[in-house]
Amino acid sequence: MPHPRPPYKAGNFYHIYNRGCHKMPLFHVHDDYIAALTKMQKYVLQFSLTLIAYCLMPNHYHFLIRQDAAFRAGLLAQRVFNSYSKRYNLRYNHSGTLFENNYKVKLVDKPEYLHHLCRYIHANPVKGGLVRRPEDWIYSNYQEWMGLRN
Repeated sequence: MPHPRPPYKAGNFYHIYNRGCHKMPLFHVHDDYIAALTKMQKYVLQFSLTLIAYCLMPNHYHFLIRQDAAFRAGLLAQRVFNSYSKRYNLRYNHSGTLFENNYKVKLVDKPEYLHHLCRYIHANPVKGGLVRRPEDWIYSNYQEWMGLRN
């Protein structure tokens, strides 16, 4: 049985994440990541969200978001990956579900948990063996945190 979604409220922080069905890759090439990131930038602005940390991994993603207005933070995942799924299906001649389930969301209600998630999200590519250092993974915002990229 799915977990109930936490109440969405301005000022709250949320960890939103999901993975590919059967752990299949969501992103195959650089352009796939860029397509999702471009949509993400558009909807962050449109829905008045602050993206604290994010990481797109080959078969899953993480968003750590602060909701700054009445728009539900979960709209980001819905809109980004609804359009991304359509693009993916056309590009890779895929049919059926792309994701394992609906996105998952957790309310981040403690500063310690917020700090832990920032470290966890940015360390994902290192833990997954994709890079040796978090700053080497260009599909997260770790480089922005470190002042290495605008």
